[in-house]
Amino acid sequence: MKMRYAMHALAGIMRREMLRFIGQQGRFAAAIVRPLVWLGIFAVGFRSVLGLSIIPPYETYILYEVYIVPGLVGMMLLFHGMQNSLSMVYDREMGSMRVLLTAPLPRWWLLGARLLANTVTVLPIVYLFLLLARFWDVRPPAFGYGAVLPALILSGLMLGAFGLALSSFIRQLENFAGVMNFVIFPMFFASTALYPLWRLDEVSPTLAAIAWANPFSHAVELIRFALYLQFEPMAFAICALASAVFFGFAVWGYDPGQGFWARRAPE
Repeated sequence: MKMRYAMHALAGIMRREMLRFIGQQGRFAAAIVRPLVWLGIFAVGFRSVLGLSIIPPYETYILYEVYIVPGLVGMMLLFHGMQNSLSMVYDREMGSMRVLLTAPLPRWWLLGARLLANTVTVLPIVYLFLLLARFWDVRPPAFGYGAVLPALILSGLMLGAFGLALSSFIRQLENFAGVMNFVIFPMFFASTALYPLWRLDEVSPTLAAIAWANPFSHAVELIRFALYLQFEPMAFAICALASAVFFGFAVWGYDPGQGFWARRAPE
């Protein structure tokens, strides 16, 4: 593989995905409106309920700012990863995915370029949300906006790789909507996106164990700690390992002799 051709392919794929995302104005608007609705309605109500309880005001503020907002950032990455996997299924049905994979480059490089492009496209939207969250008095340290970038990239790669692997096993576009709902909501609610793990353990140790085993929880924790200038080594290790495993499944699933293409061969 010549590096010049590989980088040319990467630049082309990234440009295509960026133009595609910008051109889909409805998707662009939904990506920023969805977490703002959660922040403006659910989170404010959550804060009000906590304010009426016996929880001290400082702990109420910590639960609202430190837990909910990073959880909503994780939600943005999760939805974006699933929507990109939906576009992969569409591209496969239209034939453009087959054309891409026939390029004279390793399959893992082509899929990795698509994965990286999808991750990069969501980063400006995430930062826009973090800036708008300041109107709700969510003000992490100034350096936290830079420190969180590697966490956002790794989490986006992990969730994108999960969606990529999922798309390799779905044959028809109409089946994917149900699969998305079956995957997104359990991953989001059975995680630490809205509540700390110790709170879940107080309510249900079983739910806490499920949340800990959920890779999305570790993506949220990685973002949460990085946004406040801390590093969580276990979350980083689990996210890196999960990214490699999911991407390996995606490469296997798009292998003509192994995955989806092999299953279509007898037809």
